[in-house]
Amino acid sequence: MQERLTVSQLTRYIKRVFSFDNVLSNVCVTGEISNFKLHSSGHMYFTLKDEQSVIRCVMFKTQAQRLRFIPEDGLKVIVRGYVSIYEAGGLYQLYPESMEPDGLGNLYLAFEQLKQKLEKEGLFKSEFKKKLPFLPRRIAVVTSPTGAVIRDIMNVLFRRYPNVILKLYPVKVQGEYAARQISDALRAINLHKSADVIIIARGGGSLEELWPFNEEIVARSIYESDVPVVSAVGHETDFSIADFAADLRAPTPSAAAELVVPEKEALLKALFDIRLRLKRALAGRIQNERQYLTRLMKSPALRHPIDRVNQRKMDIEAIKKNLEKSIARKLEIEKSRLCTIYGKLDALSPLKVLSRGYGIARNEFGKIIKSVSQVRLGDCIELIISDGTIRCEAEDIIQADKTE
Repeated sequence: MQERLTVSQLTRYIKRVFSFDNVLSNVCVTGEISNFKLHSSGHMYFTLKDEQSVIRCVMFKTQAQRLRFIPEDGLKVIVRGYVSIYEAGGLYQLYPESMEPDGLGNLYLAFEQLKQKLEKEGLFKSEFKKKLPFLPRRIAVVTSPTGAVIRDIMNVLFRRYPNVILKLYPVKVQGEYAARQISDALRAINLHKSADVIIIARGGGSLEELWPFNEEIVARSIYESDVPVVSAVGHETDFSIADFAADLRAPTPSAAAELVVPEKEALLKALFDIRLRLKRALAGRIQNERQYLTRLMKSPALRHPIDRVNQRKMDIEAIKKNLEKSIARKLEIEKSRLCTIYGKLDALSPLKVLSRGYGIARNEFGKIIKSVSQVRLGDCIELIISDGTIRCEAEDIIQADKTE
């Protein structure tokens, strides 16, 4: 009778068969990535597919960290690894140990991915670029302490402007720890404010050799720098992420040195020309002022200043006379108008009526008597005439006849 196996036993048996198979233990597979997922643990889960089939893949954190690019759905890749059985699920899976783009360079893809990422974040925008100082006193150079690059920069700097202070920050410019050293140097310069401008430089080389200048940590350190940064990496045709992040790109290290400092002889010549133009302008201004002063001295106002004073005195006297005449005319007009008003008031005055023989009668209470009905026999009456008052007593009251 045939031996019976459990599911676990069968699965383990198949897994041993896979592990002893020379092809499955070291296989190279090409396909298109789909359902890609980067787990919080650092493991990558995805499937590889072609027109007819799919295979599940798991790339563990240790191998995933070595990748220069970020896998994404739709990307065609070549993976190398081994095929094994996932016992808990009974599934066979491909476990990649390395991965590279199919038909596209590994580093080139990583370069393009990082460039697009940082560009979307705005790290390359022109409005964030800082202007270089016109005449920096201190220049920091971040590069290898050996080689032609630092010598070329020093030769150009000291030839163009010997008074500048150069500070070398020695770093590795290629290899595993180069990017970290470059980033640390940039942060140290900003922390201690030890330079007015920074040059990061390296000679030419392959994309692999220039890769530290394409690392995200370097790009962000350049962007965060308060000190302007000039990037001079490789030859004129070489472009790096550092070039895009820097405030200014120089085609070569020597060109970077020419960009950060002016030529002292040219400055001295420019200063001499400015001084000469200033002297000429000042001499011309003095000549114009002298001519103006000469014209002033010939003017009548300065030659005979008392004449102008006397003229003003005569003008004041004339104004004074005109004012006196105007005031006199105004007084005559007002006096005439006052006499007219006085005459009208005098004509209406009760005293004027009294002077013609009339009188005013008032009772003992001072009220004017207008009717005989206001008087009784024996009442005391005051009779006011033009030249005095007569006190009298009413002996008789005669009512006037009323006619129709």
